[in-house]
Amino acid sequence: MPKTKEKFDHILDNRFTKFERARLIGSRALQISQGAPFLMDFSKKDLVNLNYDPIAIAKKEFESGVLLIEIKRVLPHE
Repeated sequence: MPKTKEKFDHILDNRFTKFERARLIGSRALQISQGAPFLMDFSKKDLVNLNYDPIAIAKKEFESGVLLIEIKRVLPHE
């Protein structure tokens, strides 16, 4: 295995960086605030507990893994 691949193995797995996470949640919260349907079923009680906050709803969707947004990472050439 080349050294450069070892150097970037932590990037290649399925975890998101804090910047990617913020971008995903922010993009989804914007969609929700503009009237997009929820990707999960929320009861009235859940929405009241979340204060109908688009960011909180987007976080719940992100944590449950239902977001259909993907991240393409550009890695340096070997």
